Amino acid sequence: MLVKQLSVFLENKPGRLLAAIDKLAESGIDISALSLADTAEFGILRLIVDDPEKAKLVLAESGVVSRISDVIAVAMADTPGGAGAILKILSENGFNIEYMYACVGKVSGKALSLLRVERPADADELLRGKGFAKVNPAEIYRI
Repeated sequence: MLVKQLSVFLENKPGRLLAAIDKLAESGIDISALSLADTAEFGILRLIVDDPEKAKLVLAESGVVSRISDVIAVAMADTPGGAGAILKILSENGFNIEYMYACVGKVSGKALSLLRVERPADADELLRGKGFAKVNPAEIYRI
């Protein structure tokens, strides 16, 4: 399933991450998943939140740059090799994985992963065709 991800661009300085997270909390934005990658000067905070548009607006009002993009949410076997099964299918079909991270979810007995690939809608369709079930939005956004 395609879900909306918020990518937040932060200076790599003490307190910048906390300030962004606090702004979201003050506005009632619930975070379901996050990943932080950094360079010497900047970091990219990737978030799955219950209201991406509101989160983007809240951050913009405080001077923080962000953007919304589609990622794939995949429920996979919570066993050794679970992620490998997904990666093999995508790789064999010419999809490059830009990044991947785990997500808190409510899928019983399954692990959830979020993936950014080229042509996310096509990759999602391929995975569903290979037997990976569509993930309910409530399992991602915790609605």
